[in-house]
Amino acid sequence: MSKLSRREFVYMMAVLGAAPVFANSHTRMTDTSKKLEDYYKLKPFGNARFMHMTDSHAQLLPVYFREPSVNLGFFSNFGKPPHIVGEKLLDYYGIKGNKRLEYAYSCVNFEKHAKVMGKVGGFAQIKTVVDYLKESFGADKTLLLDGGDTWQGSATALYTRGRDMVGAMNLLGVDVAVGHWEFTYKAEEVLANVKELKAEFLAQNIFVKEDSMMNGVEAFDEDTGHAFKPYTIKKMGNARIAIIGQAFPYTTIANPQRFIPDWTFGIKEDSMQEIVDKIKAEEKPDAIIVLSHNGFDTDKKMAQVCTGIDFIMGGHTHDGVPEAVPVKNATGTTYVCNAGSNGKFLNVLDLDIQKGKIKDFKFTLLPIFSDLIPENKEMKKYIEDVRLPFLKELTRPIATTEQTLFRRGNFNGSWDQIICDALLEVKEAQISLSPGFRWGTSVMPGQTITFDDLMTQTAMTYPETYARDIKGVDIKAILEDVADNLFNEDPFYQQGGDMVRTGGISYRINPTAKMGERITDIVLTKTGEKLDASKSYKVAGWSTVGAQSEGEPVWETVETYLKNVKHIANVKVDTPDIIGIKGNPGII
Repeated sequence: MSKLSRREFVYMMAVLGAAPVFANSHTRMTDTSKKLEDYYKLKPFGNARFMHMTDSHAQLLPVYFREPSVNLGFFSNFGKPPHIVGEKLLDYYGIKGNKRLEYAYSCVNFEKHAKVMGKVGGFAQIKTVVDYLKESFGADKTLLLDGGDTWQGSATALYTRGRDMVGAMNLLGVDVAVGHWEFTYKAEEVLANVKELKAEFLAQNIFVKEDSMMNGVEAFDEDTGHAFKPYTIKKMGNARIAIIGQAFPYTTIANPQRFIPDWTFGIKEDSMQEIVDKIKAEEKPDAIIVLSHNGFDTDKKMAQVCTGIDFIMGGHTHDGVPEAVPVKNATGTTYVCNAGSNGKFLNVLDLDIQKGKIKDFKFTLLPIFSDLIPENKEMKKYIEDVRLPFLKELTRPIATTEQTLFRRGNFNGSWDQIICDALLEVKEAQISLSPGFRWGTSVMPGQTITFDDLMTQTAMTYPETYARDIKGVDIKAILEDVADNLFNEDPFYQQGGDMVRTGGISYRINPTAKMGERITDIVLTKTGEKLDASKSYKVAGWSTVGAQSEGEPVWETVETYLKNVKHIANVKVDTPDIIGIKGNPGII
């Protein structure tokens, strides 16, 4: 199997790169006589096609989404995708000056490009592209994979308990799916949604607890204890393909176990290897693909320690990586791919399978430019119907902004800072903490902030706020624990998400230091005094993973704050002093 050169992926430099850049951001390609293949026709290749999307976070409509300006990589991942941002990323892939691709893959000139090219994604647009790519290649040789984090991230998903997204996935034609935030609904809701889902829902790394099975909790396989089907075999033309599901391994650590008390999660690399070996021996497929929600760096390590996997189609870390990254292991090479987030990209993997083996492949990370794609009428109608009962609430204006509001990056974004500032003011706290979630869209300068926008940052099943006294030593411990989750040298100990967002304090962080030694010089920004380990401080926050907090949902807290502010003129984002990042291409 030959690796595509890094730059070969940019067939789009000649195709999408040459697409018109409209002068009016509201211009949308509604003229269906305009041929979609002008911009989305892939050169014919191979005999099996996989389309892969992930981490849409329930964004049915087109969105603005700013790529990170901070995505730091250290140790073995220093300077490697996805830990390259801004101008350095454009240089790395040779796409500087290509406005379409610059807008898709980087944060460079984001406001300028967004004003001209408009929004990205949208399920009505994605369906148009999916249908075209399926029909032009051959429906019997094509599969659509969904990498998870699909049922959460919007008001309508929360209100319908993910059912709106199940319907959208069915209409889109998803064939295979895995999960993560899907498991933040109650177990009975998850199982009901899976039953309604037309796609196969896979997970080799979720098991029913033995005690729970003895108490009557059902498993997909009582002998192995798998809660869900671990893998499937799909016929694609003359080829037989095995697809193994990998759910987010740290779900019950990063999210509340109280919703799904009978299931256990983990990376389960040994179990993965056993399944791969079993599939090879018993099924003799032409290719083995893992549909994963591990996160990019974790997927790369899995590709190193597990042999026999051809491709890992990954998600969770929201990285739009324009190449299939090769990872060598004891018996060969596994390629790791990731498809970004929020419906902004569609991975297309074309395999040339000859005599039971992959002879060659082509990989393309397709940006979904909403202004170039006509909406699928059936999906558009479905979205309108789903949103209609809540439309008055969703479109309710809350405030205005003259600053780009975004969340995505290893440290505070402007949206995160608003949440932290709201917690400080409304809860009358000294310090605020907000989780380093990677989901959430962007709001552009001059745009009215609606309740819909606010819910893209806060819509979840455990949004309750708190305000309590916490000792300085414990505040430092919280920061240290999250920093270890993010910057641990071993990707198998990286539990996803970014650094906890803070308000009311500044601090220094050394990402490459040992556990317990990364965080120093914590200072209260209002008074300038150093944090006293023995002293208690009033801390406000939300989204407790353990016992449920008793405060109001965080969106009520933030709305109260925004209505008082009325207009966002200049959010001062609290960014820590980061040690040891000189020459690191993961930060601007």
